[in-house]
Amino acid sequence: MEFYFAILNFALAGVIGIVGILTLKKVSLPNEVVFASLPLLFGLHQLTEGFVWLGVGGEIAHRALQMAETLFIYYAQGVLPFLIPLAIWLIEKNGFKKQLLAILTLLGFGLMLYTLYGLATLPSNVKVLHNTLYYSNPWTANYYDAVIYVLTTCGALMLSSSISIQLFGFLNLIGLSLIALLLPYGFTSVWCLYAAAISGLLYFYFVERRIRFLRELKADREKLTNKLQEEEDELSAKLEEEVEALNKMKLFTKKA
Repeated sequence: MEFYFAILNFALAGVIGIVGILTLKKVSLPNEVVFASLPLLFGLHQLTEGFVWLGVGGEIAHRALQMAETLFIYYAQGVLPFLIPLAIWLIEKNGFKKQLLAILTLLGFGLMLYTLYGLATLPSNVKVLHNTLYYSNPWTANYYDAVIYVLTTCGALMLSSSISIQLFGFLNLIGLSLIALLLPYGFTSVWCLYAAAISGLLYFYFVERRIRFLRELKADREKLTNKLQEEEDELSAKLEEEVEALNKMKLFTKKA
């Protein structure tokens, strides 16, 4: 059974990895790199869990299992609560939302340091429980960390000005809540699997950005056209005045 779950993780990692590469190719500004890397990182994260499944199934050495488990839990519980708000803060335009995202980023950074210290101090454990990987560490087994974690990840996503990112955050909040209620022992594993599966939504941020750019370009072109038309009308009016003045001068000269 563990082998088939590993294949599932590897397959998902491949699909999300392709989406991640396509997303990275859409980057045109330096501040978009961290955000655009998220789908690819989710894919690599699932690749790591594939090796965890192989490890608990006895398909690879125990040392390899420990390495895969450490990489998975460090990223899932330690890095993500800082990486996600940072990524959204970097692409958000200046304003009240960006200020809130800055606060969440700092909060996530503090949680990351706290969590990584605990994970490095106390040993983590992984086992299969009801066909689900159960990652456990006494340092992170409390509701305070969980609340801050949800706030910095889902909260940051839902604060974004992008509809696709908001939808990704909203779906994550729903999925996270259902998993916490129905499969609390599989929270880390199942939620990361779910988040990776829907991370393709982040690609559509760049579709939104392209549409917004074209609309702004169209609006700028219309403004420029209107301005040129106004200048043309002004020049035409001045030309008519000069022609009229010239005609009057000629008429006066003839009479003289």
